[in-house]
Amino acid sequence: MAQAATHESHSSESAHHIHSVAFYVKTFLWLTVLMFFTVAFSYFDFGAANLYIALAIAVTKAAIVVLYFMNVKFGTKLTWLWAALGFMWFVLMFGILGDYVTRDWIRLPQGW
Repeated sequence: MAQAATHESHSSESAHHIHSVAFYVKTFLWLTVLMFFTVAFSYFDFGAANLYIALAIAVTKAAIVVLYFMNVKFGTKLTWLWAALGFMWFVLMFGILGDYVTRDWIRLPQGW
């Protein structure tokens, strides 16, 4: 009997959120609007702010995809942890790639 109660409480924690089609259409429309902002801002020269504007729009689009299409917003704490770890892994790999790109490479003599 105690196992049945535990099973019921566990299943209620991991219950899937069912969304209407309108929810996903609205999310898609927001992503489309942000895509148009990305294209529109590419035609203007804001100097050094171009990079930051483009990154802000890209991070917003990525957050919408992760939170709503991947259902992280309605997930458990473990789901949030895995999403955060994936983001940290991305930052780590980007940092390592940045290190390789910015190095001064030594040219070896012919015959090596």
